[in-house]
Amino acid sequence: MISPDADPSKATRTSVRTVIVPAAGMGTRFLPATKTVPKELLPVVDTPGIEMIAEEAAAAGATRLAVVTAPHKEGVLGHFRPRPDLEETLRERGKDAIADKVNRACEVITVAPVVQERPLGLGHAVLVAEELLDADEDAVAVMLPDDLVLPRGVMDRMAEVRARFGGSVLCALELPREEVSSYGVFDIADCAEEGFADVKRVRGMVEKPEPAEAPSNFAAVGRYLLDRAVFDALRAIPRGKGGEYQLTDAIEALIEDGHPVHVVVHDGFRHDLGNPGGFIRACVDFGLAAPEYGPGLRRYLQARLAEDDTAAARDDGSGRGA
Repeated sequence: MISPDADPSKATRTSVRTVIVPAAGMGTRFLPATKTVPKELLPVVDTPGIEMIAEEAAAAGATRLAVVTAPHKEGVLGHFRPRPDLEETLRERGKDAIADKVNRACEVITVAPVVQERPLGLGHAVLVAEELLDADEDAVAVMLPDDLVLPRGVMDRMAEVRARFGGSVLCALELPREEVSSYGVFDIADCAEEGFADVKRVRGMVEKPEPAEAPSNFAAVGRYLLDRAVFDALRAIPRGKGGEYQLTDAIEALIEDGHPVHVVVHDGFRHDLGNPGGFIRACVDFGLAAPEYGPGLRRYLQARLAEDDTAAARDDGSGRGA
């Protein structure tokens, strides 16, 4: 297991200033919990997923987090606003460490809000954030808050690849072929240049293909470093699957126009915070890594699994388990 606390400061920092975080979704798979609490604020142990994204963006050198929300999701932005009354109460009670954690989200990076009035897909969410970019920004990063890509720091490697090859750079994971139908999948060619063994050139992308029809088993995960030309592509594409504007379609259009696109094949893994099963696994991993919770959680899990093994053996009647 790769530690979720791997130090991203050891990598070269990217010059990208703005990171777009699409956070306008309804959190359907977490209902009824997300009826009033935005999915992005559900805590992985004690830290909301979107705060982890903010910390990753700041560690990569970004100075602005463009958070794309829906009209009913004001709470996401509220997490990044100061609560001086709460901080004062905590400090009066001698809970300085907790007060520091409460205030951390307000200090880590500047948050700029933008509202996506209608749920028209990831591509549309990226497009509405263009208004927040400065005129001289020639690239923008996109980090999906559902995806914890570990160990942290892949954006730094993606920036190195963009500096060498230009264009846009995405993050990929190599998955079992039977799992690719939930992802955008790359049609790729090897990159023979020395020092870039983890890089592949992208010839095309397919959104959520059937496993037998997928061009590879290299799938896109939620980290993108996009040339600013992507906004022109997003304005030009028609609606795709589900009547939404797909970021995948815009990237495919860039490739067709000769725009260089590469992927960094990340030597790590991804926690999917967008569904309860993935969220639970992330909580377990981060809980095990937390000094205050890890030892007790590990003992509990070992004992609990041993109970299950004993019960399975008893039910099988053989004393050896099912």
